[in-house]
Amino acid sequence: MDETRTDQPADRLSLIGEKLSVRRGERMIVCDVSFRLNAGDALVITGENGSGKSTLLRAVAGLLPLAAGRVIVAGPGAEDCEVRELIYYLGHQNGMKGALTVRENLDFWQAFCGNPWMDVEDALEQVNLLHAIDLPFSYLSAGMKRRASIAKLLVSEKPVWVVDEPTAALDAASSDMFRGICQEFCSMGGILVAATHLPLGIDGAQSLRLETLSGGYDDDLAEAAAEGELLTPEADA
Repeated sequence: MDETRTDQPADRLSLIGEKLSVRRGERMIVCDVSFRLNAGDALVITGENGSGKSTLLRAVAGLLPLAAGRVIVAGPGAEDCEVRELIYYLGHQNGMKGALTVRENLDFWQAFCGNPWMDVEDALEQVNLLHAIDLPFSYLSAGMKRRASIAKLLVSEKPVWVVDEPTAALDAASSDMFRGICQEFCSMGGILVAATHLPLGIDGAQSLRLETLSGGYDDDLAEAAAEGELLTPEADA
C-alpha cells in the first residue's frame, strides 16, 4: 500500500462483542460469543462448516439480527454513528455487477459508502489489477474478481473490516498480497475480523474457534438462504 500516506483509516476505536447469540429460524447457530478488539487488533475466526462463522460475521456487521447480546464500537465519534456505518463487510459474494467495468463498480462503491480513501487506480494497483480497470467485471477470472472485491476495502475509509473467506479463489501470491494489506491496515489503527479455513498469517492476530451447535447447519447454505435461493433436500444433503 501507499507508504507515503499519513492519514489513518480509524480513530482509536474498539469493537466489542458481548455475549452474542444468533438464530436462523428455530436453530441457535451462535451462542454466547464475546470478544474485544482495540485499534490495530485482528481476530481470526475458525471452525468447521456449520459452526456459524459466516452467521457471526453477518451479525457483527449488522446484516442479521442478534438473538442476544450486543455489538459496540466505542471511541471518538462512534457515539454519533450506527455500528454498521463503521464496518466494511466483504462476504462470500463479491458484490459487483458483471456488466459494469471494474472502474465503474469501484466508483459506485466509493460513492455509495462515502469517506473516500484511495482513488480507484491506486486501489487496483495495490491488488495488482490496474491492467483490468476498464474490463467488464464478468470477464475476470475467479481470482481476479476476488482481488477486485478486495479493492473495495481500499476505496472508502472504514475503521473496521469484517471479511468472510477473503482469500477464497486467490493463489499464493495474491494471498500474501492480502495479508500485507491487512497488516498495514491494522498498523494504521484499523480493526480486522476475518473468518477463514486457511491461515491468514497476520502477525499478532487473536483467534476464536467456533464449535458446531446441535442443530446447526452449514454456513454456505445459510448464505444461500440469505440470498433467497431455494434450499431443497438434495441441496442440503
